[in-house]
Amino acid sequence: MSSSPYRAASDSDVVAAQHGDESAFRRLYHDVQPRLLRYLGALAGAEAEDIAAETWLQIARDLHRFRGDLAAFRAWAARIGRNRAIDQLRRARRRPIADVRADELTDLADRELPEETVMARLAAAEAFRLIATLPPDQAEAVLLRVVMDLDAKHAGRVLGKRAGAVRTAAHRGLRTLAQRLTGDT
Repeated sequence: MSSSPYRAASDSDVVAAQHGDESAFRRLYHDVQPRLLRYLGALAGAEAEDIAAETWLQIARDLHRFRGDLAAFRAWAARIGRNRAIDQLRRARRRPIADVRADELTDLADRELPEETVMARLAAAEAFRLIATLPPDQAEAVLLRVVMDLDAKHAGRVLGKRAGAVRTAAHRGLRTLAQRLTGDT
């Protein structure tokens, strides 16, 4: 049971959005945006929302050229976001900045978050921290397969790898995470 007032996105929404249907585009956004933010958060941290915004601008600009179904659309969005994140990380390396802006700290202090939200954020943060300990190829394969909900073929397109290589990397990553969580070595 979803609390969202929107119905789930479908393959037909991709086509409708390409023809200017705002409701269809909104359904695509509501389907992809949470996944994209989690994926980009793992790649780029605090810059995830800005990168996601840039990603959606490019999606809106280039949607008429896109060909494929909903799964391909998710992969396309992840690929655009990944490229934007890589660009952002390159810029940040050239120009170091503080991790947290002062206005973020004051905003955080002014907000009271419900306990469930805090616990969910802590659990997600812990999961992403654990994923970040994996080798980069395994971590990204896990994120694309689990967080973005892409199959191996579409995740492979994002990463520029064969589907089998993505399946193997995701399997190894998930196996390593399971061992770390259970204490097995």
